Amino acid sequence: MSGVVHTVLGPVAPDRLGHVQPHEHLLADLSRYAPDDAVDEPLTPANYFAVRVDRNNRRDMVLDEVDTAVDELALYREAGGGTVVDATPVGLGRDPAGLREISRRSGVHVVMGSGYYVAAFHPPQVAALSRDAITRQITGDIEEGADDTGIRAGVIGEIGMSWPAHPDEVKVLQAAAQAQAATGAALLIHPGRHPEAPLLHLRQAVDAGADPTRTVLCHVDRTLFEPDEMLALADTGCVLEFDLFGTESSYYPPDPTVDLPNDGMRVRHIAALIAAGHGDRITIAEDVCRRTQLTCYGGEGYAHILRRVLPLMSARGIGPEDIARITRTTPARLLTLPGRTA
Repeated sequence: MSGVVHTVLGPVAPDRLGHVQPHEHLLADLSRYAPDDAVDEPLTPANYFAVRVDRNNRRDMVLDEVDTAVDELALYREAGGGTVVDATPVGLGRDPAGLREISRRSGVHVVMGSGYYVAAFHPPQVAALSRDAITRQITGDIEEGADDTGIRAGVIGEIGMSWPAHPDEVKVLQAAAQAQAATGAALLIHPGRHPEAPLLHLRQAVDAGADPTRTVLCHVDRTLFEPDEMLALADTGCVLEFDLFGTESSYYPPDPTVDLPNDGMRVRHIAALIAAGHGDRITIAEDVCRRTQLTCYGGEGYAHILRRVLPLMSARGIGPEDIARITRTTPARLLTLPGRTA
């Protein structure tokens, strides 16, 4: 595989990535999602379950502790983890210098994202920016580095979309697609919370120049629930990302009408996609973005997939070749910027 991967510590050869979780957050601020009556209280064993399920504690929604991230990634590395993609875009708390320190101290490769999240998190200036100006911003993050740090992004995203999409979100998605065409970087799309959203957003991106084979539809496991829906999306050539492993609530708190799959059901969906010939269009992650997901606060931590999900996949009949393809080969392909050298 020719080309290199842009990590926050510099270029890395694709064959050095090891096990990859292509959608996590090490430093992020989702507190704008907090309801008006949210509290700001320390996390304790007494309130852990309520905070995890009810999502009404602002403190839970902020990851801003470099030392904690280093400790948590150390556990990931001990379990066999090699690389994490921090999918935090601008406006969601992206911190290039913080990510560089976390990677240096933990020994884990970190790939940084670029672009913008959903409209509620857009910095005020996004509304006035043209599509081409946003394209130049994203391209600059990848080619030159973010915020004059020299730390280069390695993926585009996660690009946030709502349902129905805000016009500025569509503009950002189209700009991200143009940036992907210019750089070859993988594009991660956070779809709106509706079964029609993934295909619609993918078509919008492709119409603007995106390559579907280098485009990842995130959060499939809270958006699509029928096998036919997943197969139709995979048939486009894009990558389906099951990235809520470890989130075991019986329903989806942002939309209580949705029955959220557990890890066993996620593995069942993945096995069906493999059986249909789409094993090379799957990635998995945990989307760690809240304190209650960290081990130091009682959560599953970044190593949950390595410690529990991969053995579960094996027990369900998914072979080592398919597991390696999902956790190593496909992520490495996506993260490799073609035609580039160190």
